[in-house]
Amino acid sequence: MGLFADIKEDFSNAYKNDPALNSRIDFLFNYPGVWAIAWYRLAHKLHKANFKRLARIIMGFTQITTHIDIHPAATIGKRVFIDHGTGVVIGETSVIEDDVLIYQGVTLGGVSLTHGKRHPTIKQGAVIGAGAKVLGNITIGEYAKIGANSVVVKEVPDCSTAIGIPAHVIEKGRCKDPFMHNMLPDINKEMFEYLLKRVAVLEHILVEDNKDLLEQDLELETIYESFIKAMKS
Repeated sequence: MGLFADIKEDFSNAYKNDPALNSRIDFLFNYPGVWAIAWYRLAHKLHKANFKRLARIIMGFTQITTHIDIHPAATIGKRVFIDHGTGVVIGETSVIEDDVLIYQGVTLGGVSLTHGKRHPTIKQGAVIGAGAKVLGNITIGEYAKIGANSVVVKEVPDCSTAIGIPAHVIEKGRCKDPFMHNMLPDINKEMFEYLLKRVAVLEHILVEDNKDLLEQDLELETIYESFIKAMKS
């Protein structure tokens, strides 16, 4: 398809991905992600035609108006939807395939200053949660899901869910399930619960094996408290 056909498809894709979109006025003023993609498509064509400075100028103005930073050299497929969009950064060598969903605050960034491929590849159908940082020349597999605020520095397989800092895979083999943000586990909470239970078990073992020492310790505490009271009176 041509440039304008791709942009038209991007516009219609917004209605499919966001049930809150009810009118053209709403679309015009409240969907910066769609407009950023539309301007990117024009700038990308210019960049490939070696009008690189003009392409950068267009995306510079787009960044000011939408608060979304997309390098015109990045490769973005069809029906990519940036929901809300504020704070999204897509680096120069990023590759985003068709039907990817990106939420606000996402960064597709690099970890190297060398030339060449240094930004992520996001495969078809992937979902990148709000605030996630995907860094380096890594691949996020088809229909993979990245939890909100995760920091991804390693590859994520197809049909997997990854969360955490640094992110690690918690589920595999689930391609078509919707991305339920409220169903993601709280890894920090689970770790603290484990540690608390572990400490309780160790305390119980110590109490059972050292009852005589504990009784002596309680006697010493009583003597100490009596001494402190005597000093104050």
